[in-house]
Amino acid sequence: MAGLDASTRIPTEIKLHQKSRLLEVSFDGGESFQLSYEFLRVFTPSAEARGHGPGQEVLQVGKRTVDIDRVEAVGNYAIRPVFSDGHDSGLYSWDLLYDLGRNHDTLWQSYLDRLRLAGASRDGESPPAAPSVKVAGGCKKS
Repeated sequence: MAGLDASTRIPTEIKLHQKSRLLEVSFDGGESFQLSYEFLRVFTPSAEARGHGPGQEVLQVGKRTVDIDRVEAVGNYAIRPVFSDGHDSGLYSWDLLYDLGRNHDTLWQSYLDRLRLAGASRDGESPPAAPSVKVAGGCKKS
């Protein structure tokens, strides 16, 4: 199977809980995680948010009320959630889902810290824009 190795934990069940906005994923080792839709959207593995290298990440803001409209299977190794904000390019491999579940608290705190440092909000307030500089018209020769 593409993308899988001997250490990959395989989900035994994936459930969407629309009211509570949680994706519940249970793994073959008996572990189970509940990941909020917001958390999954913020930690999307797509290049659109992660960039193509270190330092190119785009801080995701305003995702508190995002929903997952549906989840599509990608072969036997991943899912592709379709979020209500139109985002659908993140492929969440089994390994990624497991890592997100195992490291949830640390990842979430790191995200909240980045938001605070940027002056941004989970509700959509972006960092304040740099002040604009207006240049007055040039001198006219008389």
